[in-house]
Amino acid sequence: MIIRKLRLQKGWSQEQLAELSGLSVRTIQRIERGQSAGLETLKSLAAVFNVELSTLQPEVTPMSESSDTKITPSLSTDERDAIEYVRDLKGFYSNLTTYILVIGFLFFINLTTSPGNIWAWWPALGWGIGIVVHALNVFEVSDMFGADWERKQVEKRLGRKL
Repeated sequence: MIIRKLRLQKGWSQEQLAELSGLSVRTIQRIERGQSAGLETLKSLAAVFNVELSTLQPEVTPMSESSDTKITPSLSTDERDAIEYVRDLKGFYSNLTTYILVIGFLFFINLTTSPGNIWAWWPALGWGIGIVVHALNVFEVSDMFGADWERKQVEKRLGRKL
């Protein structure tokens, strides 16, 4: 993340950064997608960007965090929120696309094998309810289980007064 941010601040393409650093374009792409980089690679990039090596080295996150939720600590709160929102949005659209494909296939099977008995409505309804709940959470239509609710539950669990 930080490599991409620095590259864009300089107005360089991935090809230009690769040429300046002596690395391959593929390596630059891999690093910008969040994969780890070797020490020599990071030294080359630090020299090109004229920053300390520690700026480019990822900080260790607590063991309790899963790899899906790791967000580079050097980002601002707004940037972290935006990245988290985009990940949630991506998950929703992936879920929706899978729903459309699978339910469409089930209706095809249903209408091909037994057109008199439309049973495909049941999985469409069940999964559709899940899609609606997912959409409500991603698009923050209702904040029933939002940050305030979480805070209250933690305080309740710890036996503290609000």
